[in-house]
Amino acid sequence: MLATDKSADQPLVSPSEAPGRDVVIYDGHCRFCTASVRWLDFLGGKRRLSYLSLHDPSITNYAGDLTHEQLMDEMLVVEPSGMRHGGAEAFRYLTRKLPSLWIFAPMLHIPYSLPIWAFCYRQFARIRYRFGRNQCEGDSCKIHFD
Repeated sequence: MLATDKSADQPLVSPSEAPGRDVVIYDGHCRFCTASVRWLDFLGGKRRLSYLSLHDPSITNYAGDLTHEQLMDEMLVVEPSGMRHGGAEAFRYLTRKLPSLWIFAPMLHIPYSLPIWAFCYRQFARIRYRFGRNQCEGDSCKIHFD
């Protein structure tokens, strides 16, 4: 797991608890995705980001125009202004937002490299459930492997 055991017990800050922060929308049913946003929180997002599972009913406040399938395809970061960043672009944005990720910013901001990062992100996102397969409770991940 990516997050420490102590941080895994603490709930992530929701947008209603911290208005004015960027909102990270992720697949809350994916163990890998949940561990990843907990890692972001640990790396400095605690004071800069709030988190919302795409399965939460309040998702319509941030991405009401997107389908469930579109939200399942990639992580989304919504700025307080309403500007949205998805997938590799979202991670690229977070490398500017979180000081602990600044080390990745030069690599992710090479001119004309975003299509390559987006392709890599899509390929990884497509198989993300395989990374948490052994951690799934009951048949919760079965749908992704049939």
